[in-house]
Amino acid sequence: MARPITLFTGQWADLPFEEVARLAGEWGYDGLEIASWGDHLDPWRAAEDDSYVRNRLEILERNGLRVHAISNHLKGQAVCDDPIDARHRDILPDRIWGDGEPEGVRQRAAEELKATAHAAARLGVKTVTGFTGSANWKYVAMFPPVAEELVEAGYRDFADRWNPILDVFDEVGVRFAHEVHPSEIAYDYWSTVKTLEVIGHREAFGLNWDPSHMVWQDLDPVGFLWDFQDRIYHVHCKDTKKRLVNGRNGRLSSHLPWGDPRRGWDFISVGRGDVPWEDAFRMLNAIGYDGPLSVEWEDAGMDRLIGAPQALQFVRANAFEPASAAFDAAFSQR
Repeated sequence: MARPITLFTGQWADLPFEEVARLAGEWGYDGLEIASWGDHLDPWRAAEDDSYVRNRLEILERNGLRVHAISNHLKGQAVCDDPIDARHRDILPDRIWGDGEPEGVRQRAAEELKATAHAAARLGVKTVTGFTGSANWKYVAMFPPVAEELVEAGYRDFADRWNPILDVFDEVGVRFAHEVHPSEIAYDYWSTVKTLEVIGHREAFGLNWDPSHMVWQDLDPVGFLWDFQDRIYHVHCKDTKKRLVNGRNGRLSSHLPWGDPRRGWDFISVGRGDVPWEDAFRMLNAIGYDGPLSVEWEDAGMDRLIGAPQALQFVRANAFEPASAAFDAAFSQR
């Protein structure tokens, strides 16, 4: 059976949920990865209010869609981040921000992640995608020199804060798929290895594979799939285009805004960038991934109302299924 192709609603949260569902249904998406911001999904209401859950599901059904995952990236970011500052105030609701005292923000964000696990279970969803935040990201330049003990303390902080959250995920039969991404506890290959180690490789914690964040770091996104194949719980289809061509543009982007050509790289519509999609889809087949392929629309150079249906067409045309058992059997008789 073909893997469902979904639209991640995070970049559409300025539109009402009903409107995003209508658009996705008209374009031919199979379902949504619903973001827990805007009016798209309130995890607390979904965890407690039967009529609210029915309303979300009815909207999907009217538009020929299903929910295959829900996201709580923004609140997850606040669970471990240090510092907590004005950036977080801009992405968090008043309920989580409160008076802005950092530890209170972290604790309230953690409680919402627990509520998100319950919301997912009530919606019939097995996977929550998101970020974790990180106490270590501020050390990424490694200067002033960073003692090993400080880095280890950051990983311990992650484990201490996320294990109680993951206990709730275990209780309700839902998994968390962490998006390997700069600013998170796991942002590249070796930080992912370490992150899985410090939580004992518990099954409740896996990965949301988004190759766009790997290409500009010069990581091999296809090899990553093979090495972490038992932890690939969800897939984002998002692309990156590197433009490191003039000796001025750098990997760290010089604090320039999205879409500025001086950045050196930018996110771009799936299929138009540097991600090796054919090799990636073949590897997803090889590791037996049968979950959703979620289009995360993020391209500052293209209108999303044009790009999102084009992205769907690209993924549907290129995310071929593995060879059938009948083909394998016939081939073996040659």
